[in-house]
Amino acid sequence: MKILLLEDELMLNTAICEYLRNIGHMVENFLDGKDALDNISNGYDLLILDVNVPTIDGFELLNELNHKKIHIPTIFISAQIDIEDITKAYELGCREYIKKPFHLGELGIKINQILKKEQNNTSHIRFSENYSYSKDKQTLYFNGEPQNLTKKQLEIIHILALNINMIVDFERFRVDVWDAENIDNPTIRAEISRLKKALKEDFIKNIRGLGYKIDRYYSV
Repeated sequence: MKILLLEDELMLNTAICEYLRNIGHMVENFLDGKDALDNISNGYDLLILDVNVPTIDGFELLNELNHKKIHIPTIFISAQIDIEDITKAYELGCREYIKKPFHLGELGIKINQILKKEQNNTSHIRFSENYSYSKDKQTLYFNGEPQNLTKKQLEIIHILALNINMIVDFERFRVDVWDAENIDNPTIRAEISRLKKALKEDFIKNIRGLGYKIDRYYSV
């Protein structure tokens, strides 16, 4: 998962970054609200926002994203514990509000809960500006038009969609796409390479030595 962290306390910012990277997430961290907003087009899966930060506070940042119709799951972390602030955070659309001080493990639990909901609740996923996928219909669309792919290619897309934002390793492909056949990694790579060549946009990422993934696309 690719995460934007906005936290102006340098030591806490560093600690959160280290923790999130250690549990497998990509993190881009900011100390200033304007810098965070200026980089929002980098394609984040989750925002972790402090409320009281320089230039643009966390509430203002999320409100600005709402006006632009950019909807990214958000966790607020704040020392502000007034019910008015907590109410405002949820009215703006945040998923969680964590009060400082907190254990980093609590943050990890909240992130995992959000990730599971994102994976389970969304049947139609956007992969890029023009590509989307229906998990229910197991159909890939380009600008709303169904695409003709082979059965194996659609199975590859489907397993990546079920694990959106997460790496699918070769063993998972072997079991779920090739029914645990004795298929070697080069054969899997070759099939995915043919699939990528059949697509007009390259949204399938090769994570060297680990597998492949598709990140959810958010328009800006």
